[in-house]
Amino acid sequence: MKVLETGNGARAMKNGGLDPQRISFEEIPIIDLEPMFSGDAAAKAKLAEDLRKACTEVGFLYIKNHHVPAEVLEGTFAAAETYFGQPDEVKMANHVSKSKNNRGYAAMLEENTDPTARGDLHESFDIALDVPADDPDVKAGKVLYGPNQWPSDMPEFRKALETYHAEMLKLSGHLLHAFALALGLEETYFDDMVGKPLATLRVLHYPPQFGEIDDRQIGIGAHSDYECFTILAQKEGISALQVLNAAGEWIAADPIPGCFVVNVGDQMARWTNDLFASTVHRAINRSGRERYSIPFFFGPNYDTLVEALPSCVDEDHPAKYPPVTSGDYVNGRFAATFAHYGKDNEAEASAH
Repeated sequence: MKVLETGNGARAMKNGGLDPQRISFEEIPIIDLEPMFSGDAAAKAKLAEDLRKACTEVGFLYIKNHHVPAEVLEGTFAAAETYFGQPDEVKMANHVSKSKNNRGYAAMLEENTDPTARGDLHESFDIALDVPADDPDVKAGKVLYGPNQWPSDMPEFRKALETYHAEMLKLSGHLLHAFALALGLEETYFDDMVGKPLATLRVLHYPPQFGEIDDRQIGIGAHSDYECFTILAQKEGISALQVLNAAGEWIAADPIPGCFVVNVGDQMARWTNDLFASTVHRAINRSGRERYSIPFFFGPNYDTLVEALPSCVDEDHPAKYPPVTSGDYVNGRFAATFAHYGKDNEAEASAH
């Protein structure tokens, strides 16, 4: 049994095999998010029940009726393909090392999500909430806040990603309300904690892998996500994403038309004292085609204290994790994952 270290502790995986167990999609539930837009209380209550079941049993789900326009998705995928099709030296002009806030381009093998592995076979471009350099939080050294950096001659790329980011912020608000209801809380319970969220958008390019594959070097190694939840768009027809189930087996999470994949992150797991599962996942692109995906990582404000909710602890279930601010937790995970994310960022963050 292989053991993977994550920010929330060790996870067990069965040894060997890169093929996930192929099961019907019903095994990873599909949640209809329409009630969060329609306002019907009874429908919201049913959604909350379904979401709670998905988060406690699986930690991964699909959402449909999310109200994100198809043209926004298509435009962002097209912009990503154009961007990643450029020569490496052009992309390196906006390398993340030129940003104090982990924004910009990262090349193949610069990320290593699984500490037992040898680097991830993808390239990426990251943006987040665009916070001006003269903002008090930026000037105070909260390194996950700051301005985005952009290619100077690709205005359509910037427009596509900024439009997508804005849509994801809106969707995240509705989804966070659903999570609150699933936890038996007031729908707006978390609202004061996300006025200035740590909300990162990535576009990713995975080249195909052929022949025998070393499981220490795949598209993205086994990991759990760091924030509250992740909303992932995958291009149809390309299978790569795999989810670790409770038995330590890999399950395919293939694209479903009209749906996003959503998974619980470490911070939501900490808030819920592990009631909601922060599920380990990985990606292996053996489709024979280039793969592009768009994850959006949503977490609370930098200074929000992430600690077990009162409703998730009792005499028999004491808090499993010490309180930590959202910014400190994500900074610590970035320092362990990204080659370019230096100790200066981690040390600076820990002072706040």
